[in-house]
Amino acid sequence: MDTHFDEVIRGYDFIKNGYDPCIYKKINGSTVAYLVLYVDDILLIGDDVKMLGDIKAWLSTQFSMKDMGEASYILGIKIYRNRSRRMLG
Repeated sequence: MDTHFDEVIRGYDFIKNGYDPCIYKKINGSTVAYLVLYVDDILLIGDDVKMLGDIKAWLSTQFSMKDMGEASYILGIKIYRNRSRRMLG
């Protein structure tokens, strides 16, 4: 785990998962965001579009990044979305 990344991300009020050091959670009132690291990729998931945009904007000031858009696969697994039912699987 990159200790610099860990220090920076915790400075933005993310909490490291106690079971998996590559998963972080940020709670802001009633909204939540999860940041998942895999090698040199970040998957950002949350229930508030504005919060996710703010996090992405902040991350881009801290690190050299490229926004790849919405994830359709992760680790070879297809991501299923149903926005009208608020489902992700």
